[in-house]
Amino acid sequence: MFELLKTDSTSKARLGRLTTAHGVVDTPVFMPVGTQGSVKALDPRELREMGTQIILGNTYHLSIRPGLEIINQAGGLHRFMNWPQTILTDSGGFQVFSLAKIRKIKAHGVEFRSHLDGALLFLGPKEAMEIQRELVSDIAMAFDDCPPHTSAPREMRAAVERTIRWAKECREQPRAPGQWVFGIVQGGSSAALREECARAIVAMGFDGYAIGGVSVGEPEPEIFKAIELTEPFLPARLPRYAMGLGTPAQLIELVARGVDMFDCVLPTRVARNGTAFTHKGTVSVKAGFNKADFRPIEEGCGCFACRHFTRAYLRHLLNVNEILGLRMVSVHNSHMYLKLMADIRAHLAAGTFTEFRRDFVARYVPSQKVLLARANAER
Repeated sequence: MFELLKTDSTSKARLGRLTTAHGVVDTPVFMPVGTQGSVKALDPRELREMGTQIILGNTYHLSIRPGLEIINQAGGLHRFMNWPQTILTDSGGFQVFSLAKIRKIKAHGVEFRSHLDGALLFLGPKEAMEIQRELVSDIAMAFDDCPPHTSAPREMRAAVERTIRWAKECREQPRAPGQWVFGIVQGGSSAALREECARAIVAMGFDGYAIGGVSVGEPEPEIFKAIELTEPFLPARLPRYAMGLGTPAQLIELVARGVDMFDCVLPTRVARNGTAFTHKGTVSVKAGFNKADFRPIEEGCGCFACRHFTRAYLRHLLNVNEILGLRMVSVHNSHMYLKLMADIRAHLAAGTFTEFRRDFVARYVPSQKVLLARANAER
């Protein structure tokens, strides 16, 4: 069940509550990415302590390693990874995009060469839904075709037609008890294709809707454009999910455009390179200017890393390749994202989101603009 609790008076931002078989998720919400059954460098206790309500797993990767047999023996993905709260599983459709060099798109799905050993695999709507049913995720995503943003109009239309056809087949598949299924809208930056795809997917009656084909290498204005072209055709009474996004400032702007759910590898991906997110932009913790800086990563941050360690110490750990360094920056970044979403919810409840949005975006300087594209290219 999804409850729309409040809408912002000066934007399309929404305050909501999603109730799944494994608990309540307050929206807008950020979902840390646990592609292979683990959010990189973080354990479930840390995730719960920083306010994580829902995490994301990946159908393609989990079906290869450890495989469904092992997860079934464990009693499902929740028990296997000791995560008692909500799990959303991506269908593997993103791998149609990211593993382009080792796959062939066919009428009823995608033929892969495993990125591990080259074994021939096939993933289509039926297979993707069966795997997600076996994983017993709370929210399963329909299998879609996510084309590059540089696709020619003819290729983009073909991807939209496949996405619609595959969504219909996904909708017909059995699901795990209590499992929700979200449809995905594609169409690039074409207004006509976005509307066509959205209308067709919504008519199928899914439990929620995702905006796909964003954050696939396109510039930021195109990201916003794709969201703006799609959102008007999505039902207000159901949750909306922008896939693979984004930077802190982007999340605020996308909330203002009516999106409820987000995921991105960015917080932990860049942490492993020594980059931290703050409310003013990114900070290179590994940089030389932090050598004798005994402040926390961000003044006033309540995460474990900022309460216990200095920039100087974390820089030292990162530069001598100590695992604690990348773990602590991962803790900080993940905490920052989750706290940001909690702040957004609080301001929506108080009716002060407009001022919060204005002030945050004004002071946030994305000093490394290529971070998002780089992170998603390696997703």
